[in-house]
Amino acid sequence: MLRKKVLRFFDKLEDKVRGRLSHYPILYAFLGGIGVVLFWRGVWHIADDINISSIISIIIGSILLLITGVFVSAFIGSRLIISGLIGEEKLVEKEESEIETEEAQIKNLQNTLSRLEKKLDHIDREIEEK
Repeated sequence: MLRKKVLRFFDKLEDKVRGRLSHYPILYAFLGGIGVVLFWRGVWHIADDINISSIISIIIGSILLLITGVFVSAFIGSRLIISGLIGEEKLVEKEESEIETEEAQIKNLQNTLSRLEKKLDHIDREIEEK
């Protein structure tokens, strides 16, 4: 019960922070970058403290990335894989009009997702009030 309340609190906190920071993308990126660097700094120091060698680090890291399914997406990304599977041209080979069309489609999708998110937030608030 307590675990659910704690998880729900942090879930709601994350939603609020993300919602506010999304209006300030440079600040959002800056804070996210600091968080990532501090996280990996901590991992690095723990590995140093327990004297893990370079080879062992590579082996353990690779195994963890492979098991979790993050290995491929972390190094080449899903966009690159998808574009290769469907035979899509590289970005540098596309014409300007194709890129502009894709950008317009992406903006349209982002707007639709934003509207859906607002509607879902409204529904969530109504449910909480009841």
